[in-house]
Amino acid sequence: MELVTSLPADTPLSEVAARVRRIEDLGFDTVHISETVRDPFSVCTLAVEHTTTLTIRTSMIVAFPRSPMLTAYAAWDLARFSGGRFQLGIASQVRGNIVGRYSTPWTNPVAQLGDYAASLRAIFTAFQDGARLDHHGSHYDFTRLQPYFNPGPLDVPAPTIWMGGVNRRMCELAGATADGFVAHPTGSHPATLNAHVLPALKAGAEQSARTDGGPRIIVVPKAITGRDEAAVATARESMRRELAFLYSTPAYRGTLDRLGHPEVADHLAHSAHSGDWTSLPQILTDNIMKTLVPQAPYPDLPPLLHSWYAHTCHGISLDVPPTPSDDPAFRTMLTTLRTIPPP
Repeated sequence: MELVTSLPADTPLSEVAARVRRIEDLGFDTVHISETVRDPFSVCTLAVEHTTTLTIRTSMIVAFPRSPMLTAYAAWDLARFSGGRFQLGIASQVRGNIVGRYSTPWTNPVAQLGDYAASLRAIFTAFQDGARLDHHGSHYDFTRLQPYFNPGPLDVPAPTIWMGGVNRRMCELAGATADGFVAHPTGSHPATLNAHVLPALKAGAEQSARTDGGPRIIVVPKAITGRDEAAVATARESMRRELAFLYSTPAYRGTLDRLGHPEVADHLAHSAHSGDWTSLPQILTDNIMKTLVPQAPYPDLPPLLHSWYAHTCHGISLDVPPTPSDDPAFRTMLTTLRTIPPP
């Protein structure tokens, strides 16, 4: 089982080195670098420089505001610099951000992201073997790459391409084209994985006649854990706020509906729409929280996650402990989690 964590999105560049070294020392295999308030490629460069075994994966860069050529250059450099430890996650984001925050056109996001991935692969091939670049897709055309602008071949594999997704069409696209898939936190519950995400990934893989079994799957269950029950209770309050915000988005309500709580999803959406952000956490009671996310102290979390995810996914993402004093117990827990069988 691949063990994954995310670097906090607000990590200052001056603190990236220390945090990724701690992540590597804890025994994680992979760190996810998001794109929210930092340039992800700058953060990835620092993460690569200050680790030796950790896989560095963007999860996810916002694709559409960047030309695939610019993304390809950055990914190629990081693959070379890391000795093959860099992986490229790309995503569409939502229309409001693409249009309002990035001033970028929004057309058909599924078709565009598929063409974005195809463009990247065509560019990677041209970088690697010097072949003529000749890609013509639904959104992108690439026909020019003079030798002067070609960075040349890698002596490690080209970066794998990862995607995320919530709606069925985006999950099917990932199943058809991606090397790996990172499930959204609201799509990582077994009820949604088994009823929605995994069937869509499988359908996409079958439509494209894949023979490799489809993409690797990482789940992000937002597990609540700590050294004892008191620490779990403290962590629960912080996670309650985050989950209330996530599930107030109508597109993310699927798990609440499947677990028989449509009225909770309605209440969250109404409060968010009216701007009543302070009341959101109160809507997610302890009983609702217990159905949404796994919760247990460190020694008891591995069997709980085993019951949720054995033979279902290839990797699990967990948050780093809030204090380094928990690191020995957390490291022991990760060793046990590694034994959860993948599909």
